Amino acid sequence: MKAHETHLQQIIGRAEQQFIVPLFQRTYSWDKKEWEDLWEDLSDLFEVDEEGKHKTHFLGAIVTIPANVVPHGITQYLLIDGQQRLTTLFLLLTVIRDKTNDTQLTAKIHEQQLVNKFSKNSDFYRLQPTQQDRIAFQTLIDRETITEELENSKIIRCYRFFEKKLATVDNLEKLSQIISHQLIVVSIVLDPNENPHLVFESLNARGKPLTQADLIRNYFFMRIDIEKQETIFKQHWQPMQDALGEALTEYIRHYLIAIKASNVKKTDVYMALKTWVDDNSKDIIEGLKEIDCYARYYHKILYPQHEPVTKIRQALTRIKRIEVTVAYPFLLNCYHDYAQKKLSEDEFCRVLHLIENIIIRRSVCGIASNSLNKIFPAVYRDAYRNSPDDFVKGVADALCTKDYPDDGKFKDALITANFYSAAEGRERSKLILESLEASYGHKESVDSKGLTIEHVMPQTIKGSAWQKELGENWEDTHSLYIHNLGNLTLTAYNGELSNNSFTEKKKLLTDSHLELNRYFANIAKWDEEQIKQRAEMLAERALAIWAYIGNAKSTAISRKSHEVTGSKPIRLLIKGEEFPVKLWRDVLLQTFNFIAKTEGEQFDKLADNLPRFINKHEHVFRRSEKLINGYYIELNLSAEYIYRLCKQAIEFFNYAADDWQIEFIQ
Repeated sequence: MKAHETHLQQIIGRAEQQFIVPLFQRTYSWDKKEWEDLWEDLSDLFEVDEEGKHKTHFLGAIVTIPANVVPHGITQYLLIDGQQRLTTLFLLLTVIRDKTNDTQLTAKIHEQQLVNKFSKNSDFYRLQPTQQDRIAFQTLIDRETITEELENSKIIRCYRFFEKKLATVDNLEKLSQIISHQLIVVSIVLDPNENPHLVFESLNARGKPLTQADLIRNYFFMRIDIEKQETIFKQHWQPMQDALGEALTEYIRHYLIAIKASNVKKTDVYMALKTWVDDNSKDIIEGLKEIDCYARYYHKILYPQHEPVTKIRQALTRIKRIEVTVAYPFLLNCYHDYAQKKLSEDEFCRVLHLIENIIIRRSVCGIASNSLNKIFPAVYRDAYRNSPDDFVKGVADALCTKDYPDDGKFKDALITANFYSAAEGRERSKLILESLEASYGHKESVDSKGLTIEHVMPQTIKGSAWQKELGENWEDTHSLYIHNLGNLTLTAYNGELSNNSFTEKKKLLTDSHLELNRYFANIAKWDEEQIKQRAEMLAERALAIWAYIGNAKSTAISRKSHEVTGSKPIRLLIKGEEFPVKLWRDVLLQTFNFIAKTEGEQFDKLADNLPRFINKHEHVFRRSEKLINGYYIELNLSAEYIYRLCKQAIEFFNYAADDWQIEFIQ
């Protein structure tokens, strides 16, 4: 490495040389703030110091490395660091050249700083920006007409910015001298045998931060011969970059998880890739080709509409709707096996359905998704290891961990869980309702695009019609059952149905072509009992759609009203801690006092969500008791209501399914 301090003219003024911004570098990214800062620094240099000497300004380091090309008259350097500053100064010199009335200054800047006068083609330009910026930059150097499309590029915007600034400068020759001789830089020229990507990493700890994908691009292309860079870039990096955009870094993380069978943190993507390449002695171009290959699968996972096979496209669309990003690394491996014909179309689809199965069952049961980060990375490896002759069975076995809900837990959650209260879960709820509708076996598929979720008992009850419909405990029923599966359906007439009475809604619903809505034809009234009966019926269908995939026999024992009513609780467990209970009111108080103690100020949000049962004022309830945090809770509730209220409170804070367990006897 050779380093020395010099002024800018010594860097850019040497004839027959060229600075090449490598393809792996990010595009020109300076904006108005950086341009303003540079202009202020330059303006300050018009003045002399107290001793009457010209001021200087340290601009930073310009790091280059000789390009590995066959000598042909032009000395070429890869610009490793300093491209933003150097590009900006080239553009500023171009503006001075174009705006000065001094023909000698125009010629001097053009021939001694901007171009190699006697060279042709790309060698003509002393600076060769990265590919995306090249056309705009060369248009300015060649004094060609700037198209409307180019006006939006930062290269042209920079030119326009300084064009306005120069309108206020009387002495452009002085400004040219300041740029050439009063800006000081440290020129660092690396030896061709040095490891430039290590230097690049350390230098880019400052300035505009690079993404993990930027660093990975640098890592690959600094190791590829310059003569091959552009071809490799166009064939294998540019397609990934264009297709995935901002998702590129996350894709590479998922790719690394797929091949390593272990999790990779978002902040460790670059280092994990370097380690993988170095430890496996990967050929750098072959490694990039493989990443490009898997990126094509990832693009279809993100955008299923690009998958040509209908069944696979439909299955991928469903997985995208329930946001199973944790399974994407596993899917990459399966997609590759399918592309290599190691998996048939049917086998691939069965694997996709298994993923949907485990996600639907776990999410409905409120099991935290973070544990899947430990499960999915190893599923692919374990499936082949434990079931080499039947990969699909191996996947099912690997996914059936202790957290996989049996039919009893799944059905209980289907009947008691809120299916609409969480915004992030509404797409999942709509998918479940669509699947329930499809389970009726329509000869023609139902287009669900125009359908929305409808609450049969409306979210807002106005007037006495619904209060009469629901009965004496209408407030409790509304609070506990409003988002229950039994109270939800699909319709294209959400606006027309609104808060109408059940009789009015029934007319529209029964005319629907959806079986979910024809159900209401023989229903005379809509109250708590009817909601529970419909939830029970739909839950049975859901058990068939997302059937239990474990080896052990699973039975669907749900907690129906008659099972809880009249029972006596004997044991309550919350997050592994046992609480003494003899009555259902004990269960209610122990549960809510635990939440009040554990969740602190977050309890206020729960109270806002359940105002019918929790309030800071005692008088609003029929019979209440004070919790440890000062709130009052309604006690005049049946065992069934207490059970559902506790389940909803636990669900509200995203506790795991087994974090709240109650044992009782009849």
